[in-house]
Amino acid sequence: MINVNDLKNGMTIKFDGNIYQVLEFLHVKPGKGPAFVRTKLKNLRSGAIIDHTFSAGIKVEKANIEKINMQFLYSNGDSYNFMNMETYEQIEINKNQISEKALYLKEGLNVDLVFHEGELLELILPEKIEYKVVNTEPGVRGNTVTNATKDAVLETGLNIKVPLFIEEGETIVVSTKDGKYDSRA
Repeated sequence: MINVNDLKNGMTIKFDGNIYQVLEFLHVKPGKGPAFVRTKLKNLRSGAIIDHTFSAGIKVEKANIEKINMQFLYSNGDSYNFMNMETYEQIEINKNQISEKALYLKEGLNVDLVFHEGELLELILPEKIEYKVVNTEPGVRGNTVTNATKDAVLETGLNIKVPLFIEEGETIVVSTKDGKYDSRA
């Protein structure tokens, strides 16, 4: 158990039956009345962000999470197989546990899996990943309004907007934060 006065950014706590990561905290000591701690917490199971105010001196349980670096091997229907890079142990994860992040997975990609007591909480992708463009329309000359884009299908099936000069077979860099084209590789 830890005192809420000792909370730090990035710390994980158990609260109301859920596991939260502290995104922000602020100790407030008003001129009149008791002190309190205002926090912004991210639910690691649902991804929801909440604001919560704790009275000063309250104790919360610290959640021990484990972050393991793993390599994506292959998908088999709705299951995705990963290998621990230190022990070479393989695990299988269902598609609905990683949701839309499945579209970013390609063979050989290193990701971080976050576990709490054996339960998968989150899959953390690298900030930027290189993909090969497998299908896109050719750019039409003279069709260049500012920041003109076209649709492109990547090797994983992900569909994104790319600039007109990108052609099939090129390798591009995609930001996993917003799913947008970043640059050529």
